[in-house]
Amino acid sequence: MTRKKIRSALTALSLLLLSLTAAAAQEESSEAIQHARLVDILPLRGEVFHVQGVDLDSRRIWVTSVDLTGRKGYLHEFDRLSGRLLRRVELTDGPRYHPGGLSLADGSIWVAVAEMTPDSSAALVEIDTDSLRIRRRIPVADHLGCVAVSGRTLIAGNWDSRLLRIFDLPSGKEVRVVPNPFATRYQDMKFVGRQLVAGGPVTPFSGTIDWIDWPSMKLARTARTGVTDRARPYTGEGMALKGRDLFLVPEDGPSRLFHFRLRDREV
Repeated sequence: MTRKKIRSALTALSLLLLSLTAAAAQEESSEAIQHARLVDILPLRGEVFHVQGVDLDSRRIWVTSVDLTGRKGYLHEFDRLSGRLLRRVELTDGPRYHPGGLSLADGSIWVAVAEMTPDSSAALVEIDTDSLRIRRRIPVADHLGCVAVSGRTLIAGNWDSRLLRIFDLPSGKEVRVVPNPFATRYQDMKFVGRQLVAGGPVTPFSGTIDWIDWPSMKLARTARTGVTDRARPYTGEGMALKGRDLFLVPEDGPSRLFHFRLRDREV
């Protein structure tokens, strides 16, 4: 058999395995997002690596990603209407090149940039939304993978969000550590009103989005999530919620922004 035929056979086998994996995933979770309908899918037109987090306003989409080969971390800014890449800035900080889930607050983007290993180090980084210049860094002696901000409070989840570290935002001091009582490995989280909304995987083919009352940490409700047609968990990486509109970026480049609308009775 020639090399060309071998390559063709391997490609066909890879496609077959991918289709079987996707079929098995869809069999495990037949609904994409529980209590939600898909509105549209926006391709993100620009180089993106291993996606981590997403947030957006009326004009722009911000996505974090990790170049695992080059050991570099990036913040990407896209046009919300077209999905066209507008800007990209590197966030690598020595051995810390893993920017995780992010949150917008008062003209700032907050993101944790960490070493790519548990129980390591990170910096909570505040970035100006217009200039994309760094305003502030708060060093932390742990890997941090996602951040949510509300008023004077900043919450960051460590590796797989087994611990939630709470900081006083003006002083930058850690004030409390709360064990995550839930099975979901939160990858991105946001404050929505008086609730912490967090999304992540549970298995390779399923996950949840949880609405958690703050500061009691009582689970108010949850929505089960399935996988994309590329067999990626919808809540495997970036998640943002704006009112009833849910936005997810679960796939590495070429990445897509999935827009779901939560049903009225679930808001």
